[in-house]
Amino acid sequence: MSISSNSSQIHELTISIADRLFIQVENWHLYLGDAGLAKDLAIECLAHLEQGANVAARKGIEAIQVKLGAGATDLPLSRLIPSHQLFDLEEILEPYCR
Repeated sequence: MSISSNSSQIHELTISIADRLFIQVENWHLYLGDAGLAKDLAIECLAHLEQGANVAARKGIEAIQVKLGAGATDLPLSRLIPSHQLFDLEEILEPYCR
């Protein structure tokens, strides 16, 4: 895969993730694009696509660390998104596995 096609995939996946997946705090949703996390998640997921969409999604959300309280605490993204969002991420990744 060339660097330009990889860059293109990262860009496409970032856009797909940015306004669909969110961090949830109480009843408040912060979309990953607004939080600045969509591109990092896209890169992390693309690195694991050869293992399938479900593995790539799980590894991606575990690998991304979210800084809270000005960096006083780091939590994996998996602890901050609703469980159904994992299935949404798998659905987003599925076309990239073909």
